[in-house]
Amino acid sequence: MIDRLEKEVDMLERHLQVLKMVIESEPIGIVKMSNETGYPHHKVRYSLRVLEEENLIEPSSQGAITTERTQEFVDELDDKLDEIVGKLESMKIEEAAEVEN
Repeated sequence: MIDRLEKEVDMLERHLQVLKMVIESEPIGIVKMSNETGYPHHKVRYSLRVLEEENLIEPSSQGAITTERTQEFVDELDDKLDEIVGKLESMKIEEAAEVEN
C-alpha cells in the first residue's frame, strides 16, 4: 500500500525535476535532460509526455518549452504540496496512539 504511494512520489519528483529544467533552460531536449539528471531517455520522455498532457510544456523544434499555464502551476505548487503533507501528517497512527495513552 505504501510502496505504491512512494513510487508515485518518486515519479512526481522526476516530473517536477524535468519541468524545472524546461523552465530554466528552455528549449531543452531529451538527451540533455537525460545526461544532466541521470534518468534514462524513456523516463524523461514519459515525464515530458505527462507534462505536455497537463499543458505545462509543449514541444518545439529545438526542444521542450513552457506554456502559458506553467507559471500558474508553479505559483500554486507549494500550497498544494503543503496540503498533501498535512494530510499525510494527519494519517500517522503512531501520533494518534500516543495521544490516547
